[in-house]
Amino acid sequence: MAATAPHFGPSLIRRPLAAAALLTTLIGLLFGLVLAGASPASAHAALTGSDPKDGSVVATAPDEVTLTFSEQIAVGDDSIRVLDPSGKRANDGAPREITGQGAVRYGVTLHSGLPDGTYTVAWQAISADSHPVSGAFTFSVGAPSETTVALPSNEVGGGLVGALYGIARYAAYAGFVLLVGGSAFVLACWQGGAGARPLQRLVVRGWITITAATLVMLFLRNPYTGSGKLGDAFDLGGLQSVLDTKPGAALVSRLLLLGASALFIAVLFGAYAKREDEKEKKDLTFGLATGGLVIATGIAGTWALAEHASTGLQPGIAMPADVLHLLAVAAWLGGLASLLVALHRTPDLPSGAVRRFSRLAFGSVLVLTATGVYQSWRQVGSWSALTGTRYGQLLLVKVALVVLLVGVAWISRRWTGRLLGRTSESLVAAEESAEPAIPSPGTAEDEPSLVTATGTPRDEDVDPARAAQLARQRAALTATKAKRERDADPDRAGLRRSVMAETGIAVVLLVVTTILTSTEPGRTEEEAAKGSSTAAAAPAAAEPVSLSLPFDTGGPDGKGTVRLDLTPGSTGANSVHLWVDAPDRTPLDVPEVKLAFTLEAKEIGPLPVVPDRLTAGHWTASGVQIPMAGDWKIAVTVRTSDIDQTTVEKNVKIG
Repeated sequence: MAATAPHFGPSLIRRPLAAAALLTTLIGLLFGLVLAGASPASAHAALTGSDPKDGSVVATAPDEVTLTFSEQIAVGDDSIRVLDPSGKRANDGAPREITGQGAVRYGVTLHSGLPDGTYTVAWQAISADSHPVSGAFTFSVGAPSETTVALPSNEVGGGLVGALYGIARYAAYAGFVLLVGGSAFVLACWQGGAGARPLQRLVVRGWITITAATLVMLFLRNPYTGSGKLGDAFDLGGLQSVLDTKPGAALVSRLLLLGASALFIAVLFGAYAKREDEKEKKDLTFGLATGGLVIATGIAGTWALAEHASTGLQPGIAMPADVLHLLAVAAWLGGLASLLVALHRTPDLPSGAVRRFSRLAFGSVLVLTATGVYQSWRQVGSWSALTGTRYGQLLLVKVALVVLLVGVAWISRRWTGRLLGRTSESLVAAEESAEPAIPSPGTAEDEPSLVTATGTPRDEDVDPARAAQLARQRAALTATKAKRERDADPDRAGLRRSVMAETGIAVVLLVVTTILTSTEPGRTEEEAAKGSSTAAAAPAAAEPVSLSLPFDTGGPDGKGTVRLDLTPGSTGANSVHLWVDAPDRTPLDVPEVKLAFTLEAKEIGPLPVVPDRLTAGHWTASGVQIPMAGDWKIAVTVRTSDIDQTTVEKNVKIG
């Protein structure tokens, strides 16, 4: 028996090789623009500098601590905290913005009269792209000391709340793709699909998914950016504060638009599916397409408003490009899911639907490539960021998945082309030569039949109820036969397999894209790394070490102060100048002064140094060797008489 297949029309893509060449050219253009570089464009805010610097040692306590960021941040009263070695608060008031020279800088005022020791600066804020950011560093006054403050090991936005928020983000994107892509497939590719239950379920499930995910994100937003405690999700005060932020407003706007989309779905699968008059249906198609496009653009805009596109370089161009990117993703991937469902669950998918989806998918790929080039240029900008940062590496994975997806799609087009190559005459002949649909023995269809083997009704079954039952049985037998023939068609089976492979790759691509939206872009990561390396290298710079140590030997004229300068204050050879002052700050001439350097962490020392007396109260030594960098203890022994002497000590960071 000849196998039948749906009647397909002319060739779906006439020049697939030309299309592939165009896509390859655009992908090459992406990397060319990446190499070209541009002005800095940030997404997550990153700490690029501070005063005092991370790990630095200052002689006296500063009046304030300032932090410099790569972009604007939202700060609260406790966004920047300075803690002394015992863990007590060492700053006054809320952070204030310090403007000047285009830098984004915030500062907090410190208490007066702070003692020597190691201080911890902890900061937490919300980046302009809605992601929470945090960090901590230390600096020391006088010399490093032990501190009871532990630097936070977990970044804000992690833990159970962070995991749930991340799952909701994935679900929101997936729901958007199914809602928008499925609706676009029905309106643009197969209007008859509005009455198909499988497609209706697909779109409705997409709406339910994105709505539920948006509600979860709205309630989790407060603990996600703050305490990290799941119980705070139902804190009404916290929810109110979320509503006052840009991300909160975007989530509420999305919910309102989803309410409008519910009405759109009701009309699409209700009145529109039942409309039979061609003119009326055409008018309603235009109205639904216009309204649906407005709603879909608005929903996509809620992401562009609150995430990467809204900050950094050229937001006026980046936000529309991001909206186009999301709409193209939904049209392609959501339409692909709809096509897969139609191939598996609907018996009457027409050739025109496949043909129109092919055009829609190809146009979506072109839009995705163009907007993807622009977005990558904004967020990466260099080969080092492309290969050396997590964002760049994920972007390479995404590009590879897109290329793979296009390749599998081309295979699907070849299967479609084989089906399209069949002439309508041969299909009609195949259908006419097919035998009557009679259930095979031993199958589930072996029920008592109301028809004979020739398909005619039994003589005794002539009443209307039996006739209706007979019609239903005939329809079921016809559908069963058609399904068997479709399943036996190798070309159609090949098309189903390739579309299923496309859908699987598309799911992975959607996951990678969602991860990209919450990953610090390459530009910002490199900028932050440069700032961190500069801060880390600062303590090792050749800066003189200055100490002032009061002493009291207990004898006559036994009180005073030792002032010491170690130059250049780095590893290797150093020179020491030491002054001994009386309480009235006049030079105090003492019989003997000795020095010793000890690096207790490495069990080095004490390394003795005997300075030479230069003048009254002034001693000096040259060629003092500091073998390695670290926190050194400098011990100064002062003898004021034959029996009166004392040793004073202080820890300093050298090298």
